Amino acid sequence: MKSKLLLVIGIAVGYVVGARAGRERYEQIANAAGALWQSPHVRKTRTEVEDYARQQAPIVRAKAESVAKAAPGAIADGARMTADAARTVAGRTVIVASDIAGRVTAVAQDVAGKASTISRDVAHRTTGMAKGVAGRTTETAEELRERVSSTAAELRERGEDARDRVVVKASRSRDDALAELDDDEEVPER
Repeated sequence: MKSKLLLVIGIAVGYVVGARAGRERYEQIANAAGALWQSPHVRKTRTEVEDYARQQAPIVRAKAESVAKAAPGAIADGARMTADAARTVAGRTVIVASDIAGRVTAVAQDVAGKASTISRDVAHRTTGMAKGVAGRTTETAEELRERVSSTAAELRERGEDARDRVVVKASRSRDDALAELDDDEEVPER
């Protein structure tokens, strides 16, 4: 029974440590472990084992002592030895039950600690990724701003060149028109 319990706890710890399901799965596992540890059935079983050991020790001792008092000589010695053995077994049962409860507590705390470490790691990685995305977005926006500024300057320059060409052509056309008018005025009239 003890080895099965340790096996189940070991599998649970291995799953939590090895799982890459993320924070949601971690929270589910941590809540389940906490609920299991605090469940009335587990708490009741722990209490029952300790209570049973405490209850049975005096009963076995009392029975052994009563048999020892009723029987003369060797039987009394055997009964005393049985009472001592029962007392020893009861004491060891209490120690084993307390040890098991302590180990289960330690494993549950270890699972919770590892799960907490994993969740911090996931949060750290997520924060790093978010900062990277923000940096790349800022770089892209800066590049876009530079391109827009460059394109606007180029268009402004082209517009100024076109305006200058139009002004020059208009000036030439005006000069040509004025020259024709001047030529018309110089022709003698008959």
